[in-house]
Amino acid sequence: MNKTISKVYVASDHRGVGLKLYLIEMLSAAGYDNVVNLGIDDPEKMVDFPEVAKSVADKMQGDENSRGILICGTGAGVQIAANRYRHIRATRCDRPEQARDDRFHDNINVLALGADDIDIEVAFLCAQTFLESPFDAIDRRIKRIKEIS
Repeated sequence: MNKTISKVYVASDHRGVGLKLYLIEMLSAAGYDNVVNLGIDDPEKMVDFPEVAKSVADKMQGDENSRGILICGTGAGVQIAANRYRHIRATRCDRPEQARDDRFHDNINVLALGADDIDIEVAFLCAQTFLESPFDAIDRRIKRIKEIS
């Protein structure tokens, strides 16, 4: 477990509720005691993905050590919505290796998952890899992140 992460905010729209609850349970079982469930837990209650992304972005504001996991049907909606916020660097992911590489090269702080497209065990591996992978903080990568923040 990565001890430098202050909080892990997990939120979903109605299509991602099942995956969200599974990830929260599995991350807690894996020793993450800093997981915060945001949003709805009822798949029958409609909520739009921009609202979900905003809830995570608002919580992460001012806390560089926090991370977010956003889930919607495709993952694309929450990724697009989250990247509207200057302090967020979100990527849609469907493979653990991608989560590792995106952390290493781009210091992503939000993982976007598509509940309709990903196996739940693979989603957990992506989330775990995202939370455990370091950023390669070399000058050129830091410069790039500053250019988009």
